[in-house]
Amino acid sequence: MSKSPFIESIRLILRTKRYSLKTEKAYLHWIRRFIYFNGKRHPKDMGELEVEQFLTHLAITLKVSPTTQNQALCAIIFMYRHVLEMDLTNMAFTFAKTPVRVPEVLSHSDAIAVINNLRGVHHTIGTLMYGGGFRISEVLRLRIKDFDFDRNTIFIFRSKGQKDRVTMFPELAKTEITKQIQKVERIHQKDIDDGYGLSSLPPSLIRKYGKAATNLSWQ
Repeated sequence: MSKSPFIESIRLILRTKRYSLKTEKAYLHWIRRFIYFNGKRHPKDMGELEVEQFLTHLAITLKVSPTTQNQALCAIIFMYRHVLEMDLTNMAFTFAKTPVRVPEVLSHSDAIAVINNLRGVHHTIGTLMYGGGFRISEVLRLRIKDFDFDRNTIFIFRSKGQKDRVTMFPELAKTEITKQIQKVERIHQKDIDDGYGLSSLPPSLIRKYGKAATNLSWQ
């Protein structure tokens, strides 16, 4: 299937503005949904009325949550403002209803019971998330260089809102992290010996640090 030049132009602007990959996928998804809902008409030929009808359709027909409807709205506003250079004003649409629920929060013993039923790397991930306050996406992006065993801290690069932060290094996770690093080191050395072993780094860092992509600390 050939790629839409219009969709690709939106993707380029999202990346130029350094939106996360998760946000990029969500925005492109809702923009495609909006276009298909309106019979594949080009957004430049549409305006507030079509946007209102789409958002009302999400709330009334599909009964999406307020968060989902708001994400769709943000995606469409981004498209009009930054790609088509048009502003949407004076819109009136039906808002998705927010259900009233009592928040469900795991007790400490419940959380520990869940973590204790995890195995292997999943147990390590659960321990970091609960002990260090990580999001799942943050844990999966951690590199060896981010762990500071001396200061008992973990560095989180470009978290939500493109902000860096430092959090505590859970004591219970240290042994597992040490084993994971040793495992990665063996795999990395074999990859290097086979002529591979490059880590995924932004092009700017590769230019700045040269062969950093082959360094163990970036794995």
